[in-house]
Amino acid sequence: MRKILAGALLGLGLIAPAQAQTVNAGTYTVEGTNLDGSSYNGTATIELTSETTCAIEWNTGGTTSNGICMLYDNAFAAAYVLGDAVGLIVYEVQSDGSLHGAWTISGKDGSGTEVLTPQ
Repeated sequence: MRKILAGALLGLGLIAPAQAQTVNAGTYTVEGTNLDGSSYNGTATIELTSETTCAIEWNTGGTTSNGICMLYDNAFAAAYVLGDAVGLIVYEVQSDGSLHGAWTISGKDGSGTEVLTPQ
């Protein structure tokens, strides 16, 4: 009977839903690639505005851009304005708190990559 009970408890643990990832407020180190493949770096600051939404500011290569962001499960998306263009980036939240993503900007072909690592 103990073996059956132990097996049942183990089985319940295996089918329990995975806990959703979270994104923390604070400063992140930015490492990315531009549309042409060149690299860039800088910082990003995330300010939580609710349990699922936030404001984000990137400082990269002497340029500052601001946006809004949203967390949904392990996906973290942000929309931003850079000059006269609108951009979109979608990150996957990693278990270590880093964000790995791909981005694009209106009026341009292709996509870049970006990793945000908590400082």
